[in-house]
Amino acid sequence: MKVGIIGLPQTGKKTLFQILTGSERPELTDLQKPLMGIANIQDSRFDTLVKMYDPKKEARAKIDIALLPKIEKETVAKGDIFKDIVDMDAICHVVRAFEDEAVYHVDGSVDAVRDIDMVNSELLLHDLLFIETRLERIDINLKKIKDEKQQREKTLLLKMKDHLEEEKPLRLMKISAEEEMLIRSYPFITLKQMILVLNAADNDLGNHSILTQLNKTCGLNRIEAMQVSAKVESEIALLESEQERREFLEDLGIKEPALETLTRLCIKALGLISFFTVGKDEVRQWLVRNGSSAPEAAGAIHSDLQRGFIRAEVMKYDELMEFKNEAGLKNAGKLYVKGKDYIVSDGDILNIRFKV
Repeated sequence: MKVGIIGLPQTGKKTLFQILTGSERPELTDLQKPLMGIANIQDSRFDTLVKMYDPKKEARAKIDIALLPKIEKETVAKGDIFKDIVDMDAICHVVRAFEDEAVYHVDGSVDAVRDIDMVNSELLLHDLLFIETRLERIDINLKKIKDEKQQREKTLLLKMKDHLEEEKPLRLMKISAEEEMLIRSYPFITLKQMILVLNAADNDLGNHSILTQLNKTCGLNRIEAMQVSAKVESEIALLESEQERREFLEDLGIKEPALETLTRLCIKALGLISFFTVGKDEVRQWLVRNGSSAPEAAGAIHSDLQRGFIRAEVMKYDELMEFKNEAGLKNAGKLYVKGKDYIVSDGDILNIRFKV
């Protein structure tokens, strides 16, 4: 499961990729093809559980992050950038919202709304051109032989074409499971979930006017939006202790590190949730698809646990925080025993009982 970072030149996407993945590799300066990295999920719940259990080992969940070549006239004209985006499971679009005379802008001025509209238009156009090409081929085939499956595909593609011509991404369109099978192998970009990251100046972190302006449009287009200062986040990343980082954030009036917000949105865009396993030996965060059953979550830990699943002992993170420890939960009757039909919730703490 991969999140692809895209954006125009000089938006700060390279800096954001470096912070997320801890990468300091020189090839970032001249990116011609996707650069892969692994990002640790930043989750304050995990940090709290580590403090509570003081384990011998700790393991954060991770996701794959790809830094894609910058979107500019040349890469758009060649179409290479679209091939890279198609390979991603979700998209993180970094948009410049900071003024800096030392950093040029391809269009000569900083205008986040203009840049967002331009990139979204290119993505819509990519999908529309593919549909038109595919419809031409289907029409040729149908003239030779009547094929019910291709006729159904044509009907769906015509609906999708109308939808895109209204400047709406395909992720807003209701597509049945049967229809999805018809287009599963096709390179539709606007079907993917998108995160919009406004990269603001450090002295503009408290100013959410652009984000507020965009929120309605983003909501209508099912785009998750957030604001970050890549410069500030890079400074935070250099601090050695958690206390220093916390004090730094407090001085800036920031309640939650932007990277925690961003990695949480990445998980959501990928259709995943987190659960935890805890103990003196190890505290670990796991990722599973939203809607997974307890046996499926057990399988994320090890296939034997899913195969021999008996039950899941469940603690709710918020309740554990409320009652301070497992003994408090037990006395309050808040330790739950769940069977195979239990659907795991984000933040669940699981202990899997199994027999193979």
